[in-house]
Amino acid sequence: MATSKIMNRRDLEFLLYEWLDVEQLLTREHYAEHDRETFDSVLDLSEQLAEDHFAPLNRLADTDEPYVGGDGRVVQPAQVHQALAAYTASGLPASVFDAERGGLQLPFVVHQAASSYLQAASIGVFAYPFLAEGNAGLLVAHGTPEQVATYADPVIAGRWYGTMALSEPQAGSSLGDLTTSAVRQDDGNYRLTGTKMWISGGDHELAENIVHLVLARTPGAAPGVRGISLFIVPKHLVEADGSLGERNDVALVGLNHKMGYRATTNTLLTFGEGLATPGGRVGAVGHLVGEEGLGLGYMFHMMNEARVSVGAGAVALGYTGYLHALDYARTRTQGRTLQHKDPTSPPVPLTAHPDVRRMLLAQKAYVEGGLALVLFCALLVDESRTQPDPEAAREADQLLGLLTPVAKSWPSQWCLAANDLAIQVHGGYGYTRDHPVEQLYRDNRLNPIHEGTAGIQALDLLGRKVREDDGAALRLLGTRIHAATRAATRAGGPAATYAAALDDAWSDVVRVTGVLWEKGDPVLALANASLYLEAVGHVVVAWLWLEQLIVAGEREGAFYDGKRAAARYFFAFELPTTGPRLALLASLDTTTLDLDPDVL
Repeated sequence: MATSKIMNRRDLEFLLYEWLDVEQLLTREHYAEHDRETFDSVLDLSEQLAEDHFAPLNRLADTDEPYVGGDGRVVQPAQVHQALAAYTASGLPASVFDAERGGLQLPFVVHQAASSYLQAASIGVFAYPFLAEGNAGLLVAHGTPEQVATYADPVIAGRWYGTMALSEPQAGSSLGDLTTSAVRQDDGNYRLTGTKMWISGGDHELAENIVHLVLARTPGAAPGVRGISLFIVPKHLVEADGSLGERNDVALVGLNHKMGYRATTNTLLTFGEGLATPGGRVGAVGHLVGEEGLGLGYMFHMMNEARVSVGAGAVALGYTGYLHALDYARTRTQGRTLQHKDPTSPPVPLTAHPDVRRMLLAQKAYVEGGLALVLFCALLVDESRTQPDPEAAREADQLLGLLTPVAKSWPSQWCLAANDLAIQVHGGYGYTRDHPVEQLYRDNRLNPIHEGTAGIQALDLLGRKVREDDGAALRLLGTRIHAATRAATRAGGPAATYAAALDDAWSDVVRVTGVLWEKGDPVLALANASLYLEAVGHVVVAWLWLEQLIVAGEREGAFYDGKRAAARYFFAFELPTTGPRLALLASLDTTTLDLDPDVL
């Protein structure tokens, strides 16, 4: 069987079974019906779907991007419909949902590993079921039984898709400034009026219905984020028997044309303007989720899982780019090394050149480290949901909250850097459409912005997560890191050297965190929060590389040699870069605060 250029199955198996030991989840009642064979079958099925249906259309979905036809409907290549139909038929859309909802009750970590194949093969197409999964998960967690049966179950079954409609043209990521209104009616429902922007999957003809989860304000609501409520607003109204009724007053105004993720419609929608129901009812019918004023809290249920999945998508794109670059470098012959300067000697493979090896090793360190990060966070989701020890479950949830901004942002920055290096390895061919790496870079460039920009994640990490419960989550992370460094010290050799460097780096993180907040001035503390996010992200990934190195130990074979080489690279080239970042943070530099914007 040819080596896949989509994902590395051997690496997935190493991370799942040798490092994370996901088979221990099988002792939990929730997963007792599964076994290792089930997990492997899901990976096999995902790989087959990726190879047969998603990867072949990735270029087509990029070049033939969605457009609005003469009848006002979105037009997309038939292959997009066919790939998504195959995914629905596989039963995988329901994989993480409980059996009572028709799901497979699969561990989230296994689902995330399997999904990496689809994200790498065609992330723009896979975005539709990815968004739908989060949409249904929110409703299952916070909706009424009737809402779950009416709106979540068809999404879980793959017949409908879903969105989250947060941003507005004038507000962007500043959700406290949104103006979409929702007015309660005599029948208990609401009528929504307003405009939403950048809504991925906001309109298409790929499913029978689209369930929009919309943030809006009710009359007299408090200003800012405390006055936001959450509403279910279906594209088509749903009758009492579950059949589809008339079109709701949700209208597609236009499509945004993106540099990447082009298969995913990115929409401007209006609610309650009468544009979708000419001559009929005006006002988009919505159904309140939970209580008024608590909508943003409910939405974060979907957003936080989506942030981890965005990080996973960034990893998948970086990973497949690395595999393409590796294959190209092994087969492309060009030039001669310093050891073979004879111009009459045959050209050597690109891998013979040290600088190309450096670029490939950097990619490997980024993407395999990123994959470890998102799968570890996915396992924390399972631990928080199914761990029988309440304290252990609470700690897993606490650690997941701390790592969520890291899991979203670190892969979005460094796996994008891997895509950049993949282009460089290809040379002049890299930026042409003769090879897929230029599209992979364009697709991945959106992830630093998706689900909250890197700057927003930095403010979340330094402004909230490290300070909650008097820094309990940060201490918990430190306990995990020190457990790994103690094990590495006992192992001796290079692992012990790396452990000492990691202990020093973590001590610097803790010290600098205290320095930033010792004056109690949030403006000063958060001025350079992005540097803090980068430094913490590198330290966290260094920890995960150390854990992989401990598992690899002295095992023989090219795979384990590769793990040892990538760990060596990360500790030699990457971890040391945290020192200058943390030193700058500790200086409490005010360059950006002192800057007059008029001089820019």
